[in-house]
Amino acid sequence: MEEIRELATKFERYSAHSHITGLGLDENLKARDIGGGLVGQKKAREAAGIIVRLIRDGKMAGRGILIAGPPGTGKTAIAVAISKELGKDIPFVQVSASEFYSSEMKKTEALYQTMRKAIGVRIRDTRRVLEGEVVELDYNMVPNPYNPTQKVPESARITLATEKEKRSFSVGSRIALQFMYSGISEGDVIIIDKETGRVTKVGRTGSGKKYDIDVEEVAERPDGYVEKDKEYTYVVTLHDLDEARARRSTIFSLFSSESREIDNEIRQAVDEQVKDWIEQGMAELIPGVLFIDETHLMDIELFAFMNRAMESEMAPIIILASNRGFAKIRGTDDISPHGIPLDLLDRLLIITTEPYSRDEIRLIIETRSAEMGLLLDQDAIEKLTEIGYSNSLRYAIQLLAPANELAKTRNSGKIEVEDVERAEMLFVDVSKSSAYLKEWEERMLT
Repeated sequence: MEEIRELATKFERYSAHSHITGLGLDENLKARDIGGGLVGQKKAREAAGIIVRLIRDGKMAGRGILIAGPPGTGKTAIAVAISKELGKDIPFVQVSASEFYSSEMKKTEALYQTMRKAIGVRIRDTRRVLEGEVVELDYNMVPNPYNPTQKVPESARITLATEKEKRSFSVGSRIALQFMYSGISEGDVIIIDKETGRVTKVGRTGSGKKYDIDVEEVAERPDGYVEKDKEYTYVVTLHDLDEARARRSTIFSLFSSESREIDNEIRQAVDEQVKDWIEQGMAELIPGVLFIDETHLMDIELFAFMNRAMESEMAPIIILASNRGFAKIRGTDDISPHGIPLDLLDRLLIITTEPYSRDEIRLIIETRSAEMGLLLDQDAIEKLTEIGYSNSLRYAIQLLAPANELAKTRNSGKIEVEDVERAEMLFVDVSKSSAYLKEWEERMLT
């Protein structure tokens, strides 16, 4: 028997929050000591749990939340955990405030488009289809008019079977070509849209040909009748609908870049269309979440625009994050808490995060190292905990990867305290970097 070797390995990239799976709350919205990849910040996590329930119940549309706290206290982690709790159906868009200034459009337009990306529309559409297992498929081949040496299907006859009946159909060349290009054969379960002629291959039943190695999806023979009404549900965002209508509005839009601005008339037309779909029971609005990090980088114009946009009936839930105390509002000389105008700040539910304790830092390092598949001895964990407590948690976590590489140079599979100390010597933190700048200030360029 031939041996089949696995040549490809799983690609894994560990981001700062790849280990987070949720808020780690029990059924009473009480935070566990360790849960969902999060440690500590119980008050903030419990507040976020209430926010998740309000979003699911549709009671948070057009409202805002501010997560405020010192750097490295888990503000972004809590926002990511909220997105995990909400699931895939509810759109979650994460941006940094600096992105509004780096795009090829006005900053207010960039903000508006980002907000529209965070609002989903679940559309339900009923189609008349033919669904069943292919039990017979015969092509009527004729010479290709453009190349007589080749043959193409002029038509085909297909027999579909369900658990209840079996029916045969004749199809034209366009659908027959789809059969051929999609590799449709006996034993496949397919769906044919009677209106558009679109052919979808669902999978392959056990009654078809069996192979030792196959990548086909397994499907059961459908119940009921071959011809039926089938309801399809798919989710798009308001921005997707905006772009689709903008492309249809003028032929010149075919040659424009993806970053083009969208007219307000187009958005208004999309909003009216969505409202009609909702009234007819064809669609459902899904207000998603827009998470804006580094909120203090936004200026007074963006804040004023957001304040007005939040009043719209088609607005997402906006979560802001700030690590600033009293700061100047960008574009003005006014000082305000978190660098946010007071009229907007008054409309936000504020969640605060606090610095981690020594024990919490130790648990975070242990959780993070386990996620990365790293082994640490107890002395190394204690050293990283001390670094995280005296310097910063981010710096301690960043030392994990270089310390692991140093352990490999010793042919060791476990990180020891000497690896952490050497990594700390090679890679400095902010305080050491500041001391370095003061020492060599005269030689530095200004």
